Amino acid sequence: MEIKRIGTQPSGKGPSEYFTGTVRIDPLFGAPGPARAAGASVTFEPGGRTAWHTHPLGQTLIVTSGCGRVQRWGGPIVEIRPGDVVWFPPGEKHWHGASPSTAMTHIAIQEHLDGKAVDWMEQVTDDQYNAQPD
Repeated sequence: MEIKRIGTQPSGKGPSEYFTGTVRIDPLFGAPGPARAAGASVTFEPGGRTAWHTHPLGQTLIVTSGCGRVQRWGGPIVEIRPGDVVWFPPGEKHWHGASPSTAMTHIAIQEHLDGKAVDWMEQVTDDQYNAQPD
């Protein structure tokens, strides 16, 4: 058994090559072999968001506070709120982040495949981000 105590893992800033705006990543758990799942609590300040990306084994988001947005490639922007659970299937190109006026925090869970959990792509443009959600 292993217990990771709150405050024992440092917060990190979402790197600008993969995120727009102010984003804080708080690691929750890693994937010690043979396990593959890892999770983090991610907080996006208003306007903060990921770049477009995919996950080789998919990703689950559990919204814990605020109001956010998600979008899959070719689909509409959808608002997400606390208690919502979002599943992106393996290989689905998508982004997620806060709304323009409200911060959002979610727990992100994804699995590693051959040591890789994410494939980063281009940034979400302001025009893409500012489209009206469904």
